[in-house]
This record gives sequence, structure tokens and C-alpha cells, in this order.
Amino acid sequence: MGLQISASSCLLILAVAAAASAAAAVAPPAKPDTALIQKVCRATKYYGLCLSTLKSDPSSSRADPRGLASISLAAALANATSASSFLSSLALGASCGGSCGDPALSRLLLDCADKYGLAGDALRASALDVAAEAYDYAYVHAMAAEDYPSACRDAFRRSPAGTAYPPELARREDGLKRICDVVLGIIEFLGS
Repeated sequence: MGLQISASSCLLILAVAAAASAAAAVAPPAKPDTALIQKVCRATKYYGLCLSTLKSDPSSSRADPRGLASISLAAALANATSASSFLSSLALGASCGGSCGDPALSRLLLDCADKYGLAGDALRASALDVAAEAYDYAYVHAMAAEDYPSACRDAFRRSPAGTAYPPELARREDGLKRICDVVLGIIEFLGS
């Protein structure tokens, strides 16, 4: 007894196979939309930093411009949070007493940790504003975040002892200001 296939069954099998083959040919694996990322990054002051920041997040390939703003805000927030933690740990080392401490330096470092914490708060507010499509407010909050590190540098300048501004802190200040500039450029792009 042989296997008998009717003509309609044969046609059905061929149609399903052809449809599966056509679907595979029509739907290639999704490729990142780098054109949008490049277009958004051209609106920023630091194109290379913008590209590397956005491309480092796998969700950027599927993000719209508002999503790209959120990614850059998250990177800026991580930067501010890291700087605040770094300064807090330095302050604890500077205030350990005895031969390892300098109370004036400890106060300056804690003040700076607070400034970077406030920068983080401003970036969180900016992210909420972007989500609400309140781009003017988002811009103002991101500008405030960018300015907080300057208040830290000014505190060092005003210190009576003339305490030197730590090079690592200068590097972190520059990093936060640059990523905030990227955020500001993307927010401007959103508002245009």
C-alpha cells in the first residue's frame, strides 16, 4: 500500500513551502538604523561621543529620537552618579582623622558630591520632561545638570586654603559637561 497524495494536498504543501521561502526572503534580520542615530548626533556638539554613547546601548537601533534622548540622559545620569560616589569616597578618606585627613578638603569633596547629586536630580527631571514631551523644561534641567560641576570647581577656587582642584575631578567634570552637551543637542533636535 503506497502513500497517495491528492493533487490539492500537493498544491497546499507547495504553497506553504513557497510562502515560508518568500517570508524568509522578505524579512531579513533587523539591522540597526544608524542613519537616525547619525542624524540626531549631527545636532550635537560632540558627534563622536554621541555616536559611541547611543551605539553602546543595544536598544538604540530600534529607538526613535525621544528614545535616543532617554539613552543619552541615562548615560549622563550614570556619569553624575559615578562622580558623586567617587567624591563621597574621597571625602571619607580625607576625613578619616589623624595623619590621613584634611577636614577642609573633606568638606569641599562632600560639597562637590552634593553638586553632582543635584546634577543627577536635574537629569532625572529632564528625563521625565522628555517623556512628557516638555522639551523646554527638559532643556533647562539638562543645562542645570551641566552647570553643577562648575559650582564644584568654584568651591575649590574660593577655598581659603587654596586647595588644588584634583585632576581626576577635572576629568569627571569635563566628562559630565560633554555628555550633557550631547543631551542638550538631542533635546534641541526633538524640539525642532
